[in-house]
Amino acid sequence: MLIRKAVIPAAGFGTRFLPFTKSVPKELAVLVDKPVIQYVVEEAAACGITDILMIVSSGKEAIARHFNPDFELESRLESSGKAELLRQLREISSLARIHYVYQHELDGLGGALRCAEEFIGDEPFAVLLGDTVCSGTRPVLAELLEVFQATASSVVALERVPEEKVSRYGVVGGSAAEGLKSNALKLDELVEKPEKENAPSNLAIASRYVFTPGIFGALSAVGRGKNNEVQLTDAMKLLLKSEAMYGVEIEGKRHDIGDKLSFLCNTVEFALKRPEFRDDLIKFLKGKLENC
Repeated sequence: MLIRKAVIPAAGFGTRFLPFTKSVPKELAVLVDKPVIQYVVEEAAACGITDILMIVSSGKEAIARHFNPDFELESRLESSGKAELLRQLREISSLARIHYVYQHELDGLGGALRCAEEFIGDEPFAVLLGDTVCSGTRPVLAELLEVFQATASSVVALERVPEEKVSRYGVVGGSAAEGLKSNALKLDELVEKPEKENAPSNLAIASRYVFTPGIFGALSAVGRGKNNEVQLTDAMKLLLKSEAMYGVEIEGKRHDIGDKLSFLCNTVEFALKRPEFRDDLIKFLKGKLENC
């Protein structure tokens, strides 16, 4: 069964990036010359997603403006002969059909997904966190969709993290999944932000999911968990009691931009991938390091 719908939660305050996020959504923070959330939408579109629901909150209207056509700007680019910039701009608004819904109470990731039930209906769907970029030889979401097509079950992206950092993540336990690639697990345990000694593994959930519509029943049944929020991991644990669930240790890379230092490091990493910047940036960085 093909998956055509995706949900991108993008309602958080972004307090770790204040004062920037006082007026600009954190999802519009720029890696070189492209907002973070555009990378996310491009990943979804590359995997055949045609309709995306963004979960937003008050003050996030700039996200919609970014993905909507800007006919005045397009006209100026066309009249000035800037064909490549015009192509890039038009491409943004043609990636997918993007819809929006407001999350009026910011009660966690699980609370955000509750807002998507009417949009999704009874279809399986993808979830991509709007403030996390993934890269690789193929989209990370494509790795999950491959397992979904083989199992018709919910699938989550996984990455190994240092044991001392497992308390920051949802962490899974499981065993080799028969008939699937060696990086796939059939899950039997999920724990939200466990202490190191209680973690079932060091495999952390890595910001990409594919769910059956059964997740909505689980979200309705769970109460508030850690931080008095509706924890998606708690709902996944409940769903696991009635449905199989799989995890994929991803081949691609999740770029953590959740704090200022990691954002700066990833900005440099993405810039080094660009041929027009690479040599000059390396020269600049070497000069700075020599003077440190």
